[in-house]
Amino acid sequence: MADTRPWAIFLMGPTAAGKTDTAMALHERLGHELISVDSAMVYRGMDIGSAKPSTAELARAPHHLIDIRDPAEPYSAADFREDAIKLMRQISAAGRVPLLVGGTMLYYKRLIEGVANLPSADPVIRQQLETQWQYEGLESLHKRLAEVDAVSAQRIHPNDPQRLIRALEVYYASGRPMSELWAEQQPETFPWRVLSIALAPSDRALLHQRIAKRFELMMDEGLINEVTALKKRNDLHLGLPAMKSVGYRQVWEYLEGEYDYATLVERGIIATRQLAKRQLTWLRSWPSLEWVDSQRPDALDKVLKLVRESGA
Repeated sequence: MADTRPWAIFLMGPTAAGKTDTAMALHERLGHELISVDSAMVYRGMDIGSAKPSTAELARAPHHLIDIRDPAEPYSAADFREDAIKLMRQISAAGRVPLLVGGTMLYYKRLIEGVANLPSADPVIRQQLETQWQYEGLESLHKRLAEVDAVSAQRIHPNDPQRLIRALEVYYASGRPMSELWAEQQPETFPWRVLSIALAPSDRALLHQRIAKRFELMMDEGLINEVTALKKRNDLHLGLPAMKSVGYRQVWEYLEGEYDYATLVERGIIATRQLAKRQLTWLRSWPSLEWVDSQRPDALDKVLKLVRESGA
C-alpha cells in the first residue's frame, strides 16, 4: 500500500557543520518552511553563543521556534514536540514541506517516538543532583543510575549530564525507573514520511578547527557581554536549562572568577567538541540516514539531489 503521509525533512549534524546555511539555501530554492531544532535558540537574548541566524538571515529565511522563550522559562523536549507537530501540521496543510534544522538530537528523537508520561522537572531534586555532580562528579551520578535503572544507565553516556540528571530526577520523583515508564508507551506511527540528512565533515580534525574558530569568533562578537547582561538579572542561575547551554555555562563560570580568559576559551572549545561528539554518536544510530560530507564543495548540490529524488 502506498505511503500517502506528507513529507518532512530533518537536516541534522554536529555543531559548526554548516546546517543553517544549507537550510537557508533550501528554503530559497525550494520554498520549504524552516523549523529550528535547537535548545539554545529558543531563548531570547541568547544570540551569539547559540550561533542564532542574524536578523538579516531570518528576514531571508524565517525560522519557527527561535526566540520563543525567556531564559528563565525552561523548555523541554516535550514542549518542542507539541510546538513542532502543531507547526508541521499547519505547513503540510498549506501544501509546503516542513524542514527541521538543528543539532538537538533529543528533540528529534522525542518528536518521532513521542513523549512518555514522565513527571515534570522538580527543582529541589534537580538541585540536589546538580550538587552531587559538582562535588562527586558525573561518574557518581552514572553509578547511582546503574543501581536504580540499569537500562537507562546503559543507554546514557557517562559524560551526558543533562540526560543523567533527568533519568535520576524521574526515578526520585516517581519511584520508578524511566526505562520502565518508557516501555509502557504505545508506539505511534509518525504522521510524516521523513527524509533524514546528516551534514558533517568527514575529517574530524576539520570539524575541530571549525569549532575552535567559531568559538573564538563568538568571543570577538561579544559573548562575554551577552552573558554579563544575562547574569545581571536576578532570576537566572546555572541550574536553568538555558544557562547550561555550551558556551554560556563556561562564560558564567569565568565571570564568577573560576578561571582566567585563556582557560575560558579552552574550556568553551572543549565543551563544544564534546557536544559535537555526542551529536555524532546519536547520528550513527539514526535509522535511514543520508550522510553528506559538508566539506565538499558540492555539498549543497548533494542535499538538493537527495531532496528532489525523494520527492520531499
